[in-house]
Amino acid sequence: MLGNLFYKHAHFCASRPWEVILSTLTLSACLASVGIFTTPDKVCGWNYECEQHQQKENGHNDHIFLPIIKLSAVLYTYLQFRNLRRFGTKYLLGISGIFTVSSSLVFSIAIIKMFGNDLSGLTEALPFFLLLIDLSKACAMARFALNSKTQEEVQRNIAHGMSIHGPVMTLDAICEVLVIGVGTLSDVTHLEMMCFYGCLAVLANYLAFIMLYPACLALFLEVARKRGRGQGLKHLQQLAQILHEEEKDVRPNPVTQNVKIIMSAGLLMVHFHSRFLTNKKTMDMMGNDVASTQYREPDVSLWYFYIQRLFTVKADSTFTLALAIFLIVKYAFFDDNSMENQLLMSSTTRENKEPSATAPAVDSGKVQPQNDSKKEEKKCEVNFVLGEDSDDSEAETSLVHVETQTDLNAPTYSPLQRLPSLRPPRSTEECLKILNSEEGPKSLTDEEISNLVKSKHIPSYKIESMIGDECRGVRIRRNMLTEELPTIDALDSLPFENYKGYDLVNGACCENVLGYMPVPVGKAGPLLLDGQKYYIPMATTEGCLVASTNRGCRALEMSNGVRSAVIGDGMTRAPVVRMPSAIDASELKMWMEDNFTSLKELFDETSRFARLNKLQIAQAGRLLYVRFIASTGDAMGMNMLSKGSEKVIHHVNDLFPDMELLSLSGNFCTDKKPAAVNWIEGRGKSVVCDAVIPSKVVKNVLKTSVSALVDLNVNKNLIGSAMAGSIGGFNAHAANVVSAIFIATGQDPAQCVASSNCITLMEATGPTHEDLYISCTMPCIEVGTVGGGTILPAQQACLKMLGIQGPNPENPGHNAKQLARVVCGTVLAGELSLMGALAAGHLVRSHLKYNRSNIYLASNRSSMECPTSQSPLPTHSQSSTLNPQSSIHNVKVKDS
Repeated sequence: MLGNLFYKHAHFCASRPWEVILSTLTLSACLASVGIFTTPDKVCGWNYECEQHQQKENGHNDHIFLPIIKLSAVLYTYLQFRNLRRFGTKYLLGISGIFTVSSSLVFSIAIIKMFGNDLSGLTEALPFFLLLIDLSKACAMARFALNSKTQEEVQRNIAHGMSIHGPVMTLDAICEVLVIGVGTLSDVTHLEMMCFYGCLAVLANYLAFIMLYPACLALFLEVARKRGRGQGLKHLQQLAQILHEEEKDVRPNPVTQNVKIIMSAGLLMVHFHSRFLTNKKTMDMMGNDVASTQYREPDVSLWYFYIQRLFTVKADSTFTLALAIFLIVKYAFFDDNSMENQLLMSSTTRENKEPSATAPAVDSGKVQPQNDSKKEEKKCEVNFVLGEDSDDSEAETSLVHVETQTDLNAPTYSPLQRLPSLRPPRSTEECLKILNSEEGPKSLTDEEISNLVKSKHIPSYKIESMIGDECRGVRIRRNMLTEELPTIDALDSLPFENYKGYDLVNGACCENVLGYMPVPVGKAGPLLLDGQKYYIPMATTEGCLVASTNRGCRALEMSNGVRSAVIGDGMTRAPVVRMPSAIDASELKMWMEDNFTSLKELFDETSRFARLNKLQIAQAGRLLYVRFIASTGDAMGMNMLSKGSEKVIHHVNDLFPDMELLSLSGNFCTDKKPAAVNWIEGRGKSVVCDAVIPSKVVKNVLKTSVSALVDLNVNKNLIGSAMAGSIGGFNAHAANVVSAIFIATGQDPAQCVASSNCITLMEATGPTHEDLYISCTMPCIEVGTVGGGTILPAQQACLKMLGIQGPNPENPGHNAKQLARVVCGTVLAGELSLMGALAAGHLVRSHLKYNRSNIYLASNRSSMECPTSQSPLPTHSQSSTLNPQSSIHNVKVKDS
């Protein structure tokens, strides 16, 4: 119950930081200003000679004792703030801590002003005030806040941290007040005064911490997030994890808490007996003996008395001030990255000292040499959002550069991404208890999570969702897989860091993620399509493809461009059902065709955009293949069709109980398989494009003639494909262009099987039949601009290149149709260029020169020599340069 109260209180403070800070400071200022314009009755040293003042005048041992306490307080405060820098931030938590300490002091002054007007003892008690303030609690609370991704999560985590630490801090504050308060029972005036201020310091710090610190922490992290453009907290989460491991060692246990409660009860009885059951001399609220004060006539005004005391310079105060200034300068300018470097050094030392399975083999006391290619010096650049200003010319997040020597044989990829565990992995039973507790899997180390995955307590595909950190989950899975692979460096060249789409991938695009595959993306174009220019993104690893398509685009641009039309729009899904007999199946077929309108209403209710166009039902004996054909807006639409067709089939099944649904997909759709039904009936978007290429462009750009192109197209694309029994393959290489655009724009690459169905037609045209007419008809382009891989950042960038990213708010479905037009128009450009290269005899020579890798030629060159002759065989580079003028890349095309 107490934890819930602290949770609600901290969440209120963290969610309303400005209100809490301003109201608290306003209240403290009002209390501190009470009686400021009235003359007090007793001011020690001004109109009364008190025992404390007389002792100071007589040269007490405080001349030695107090300076030591002051210096210790300054050094202790410096070390506390330096300890906060383990979070990688120079000022963020420091400002919060300073603000909390200052608020505690203001609160103390307000209390003193309420019960007494003499602040003379506060200057001597201030060192004790600082010594009793523990900023380690700020680290514990900050760890909860930094381990967040959004500002709302920051507020929840601060409240969660307060619900855990709040009751403990309350008990600690009570114990400290009772222990320090014992000193107020002595007869030593200075000790009583110091203990009084000590109790006040503990209470003030406690109240300021539970009220102001949650608000300050939430406010400064919100400022850091805005300055870091939303990335501020992510860069601190790894170090927060390390501090979380350290804090586990110092968490209070129930036995210690019970001892504190018993001790507090005993001390409370001591205070009650000493103050109320025995006769003790009367003390005022400031700890002074009332009987020991003596009135005197003041010789100066009260304001002058306070100003004189303020500017009275003492040697110990001067030295303390100099030390404080020195430490502030050192903290601000000379302590950069000290804690981070210590963490990295300790992690490196631990790795060097602890043996691992990846360490090099040792034979006869000698370390076997390792392959130098498996070692490299890496620079790990990590962004830490600081609270300091930066120049406008630089990024708003400061960069901390950490250089370290890492061995790629080890499973550690960078020091700040996976700092080694500070202790050996805990047992599976202990990890399971933590997994099912409030701490959750985030508090487990990578190795402990790996052990839970291996023991089947955590599914491998759920690592990211359970720990709430996608990149860390991928890293853990890679480390586990590395142990099973033939070579430990197998995944070193597969990147996984700095990918912005992990939160979008899981559950939508991929499972058991190991990284991402960088594929080169080239630009072809501009493609002049329907009077508008498009620059086409093409993701491919095939040399010459982008250059060849680019040449076709240039030829089309010089020929007034391409014209296109969408002649069909309908994605398909075809469930297969079984009836008791063929007669029953035929009756059901006729019933569904006659009741299409009512079935359409049911189908359309399942989506805002899917609209059923028609049913195409094929019968085989007692089996029915019901092909639903529907438009799906800007989405490719497979999920829409599955949901709508399932609802219709279930409705029909209620009316025809004898019907049996065998599969929601009966392969009559047909999806991701070559099928004549798609070629004939169409699927997705059906598009046709054509263009007229003047003979001059054919001769100068394509380096061939119209008659040669027409003859080649008939014999290759038409008769040759017919001889092969091809389905929809009456083209030169439509799949090349389709797959490249599909990968770049986030389409399903497997649907290139049907989407690349194309028939390319060429014929002579014009008044003298000297120009070339070319057309490409593609009946089943399955594309969309929403859903699937189109949600990923890189793929969205390619769609933005085309101006068709996301749904079209004014005309749903327009963007997907436009993408289909672009695909068909680019296919036409690729067909034109490749057929020109084939007709001119340029294909083989250009690919030998530009589409073969030279990486392995040097190592294999010696094996290529003829064993019976001293003269080596002609190398690839020699043979590819015999006729440099024959390559398509030597055509004078500016954009190639």
